[in-house]
Amino acid sequence: MYTVKYRLFEPRLRPRRTKLEIPGWGGKPEPRKDGSHEYAWHCIPFTEGAQYGIELFYPFDNELRVTKRDGQLVFDGDFGPAPETDLQWPPFRNFGDNYYTYQILIDLKVDDNIAVRTEPHPRFYTDPNDDVPIAVPALLRTNWWPMISFVVFKAPPEGRTHIFRPGEPFMQMVFVPVEPQFELVEMNEEEAAEREMRGRRIHASRDTLSKETMWTSSTDTVFDGTYRHILRAAKGKAKQT
Repeated sequence: MYTVKYRLFEPRLRPRRTKLEIPGWGGKPEPRKDGSHEYAWHCIPFTEGAQYGIELFYPFDNELRVTKRDGQLVFDGDFGPAPETDLQWPPFRNFGDNYYTYQILIDLKVDDNIAVRTEPHPRFYTDPNDDVPIAVPALLRTNWWPMISFVVFKAPPEGRTHIFRPGEPFMQMVFVPVEPQFELVEMNEEEAAEREMRGRRIHASRDTLSKETMWTSSTDTVFDGTYRHILRAAKGKAKQT
């Protein structure tokens, strides 16, 4: 385990471990049973991925609506009078019409081998209205860079609007190795055979593993608990080692 330390210019950013909101952007609390509608939280890989980092909350009192009209970005929001500092005000600015920036001013101190990666908040993937801001992925080496001055967002398409609402999470940050130290290599025959055999064993045991957990959603999608059961067993085994 490693520690992420932070300091804020704006306390209302409220960084915290990302939480899956149910009811909320994660879906409704419908049980895993026949006839239920499927939601993002029913999918364990999404649930784990969505809660992997920290989320930041929009810190201003009034919502901001970002729209593209006739190829130009329009920022519609009331930020009040400029603070008595040298901060950029308003804190949002056009960045080449297809992007815009937010002067966020947050400092995240991590271990030397860790970097901070900006990402869209996971609710971007569940939102039916397409109004969630889209944070552009960026890798920041904050072990020696003492302040994240700004973050970049993708502009909405022509005529569409992205909305920042007070107290609502608007982006996520995750923590990854500074260097992608991996090599992409094709499996040899022995490794491929072992993986194939493992897959066949899981398939052959699926009826047993998914017993009493299989259900069909309101859209005729079949779900079962095979992955959940194996994940639980893997976590239990890891705790014993």
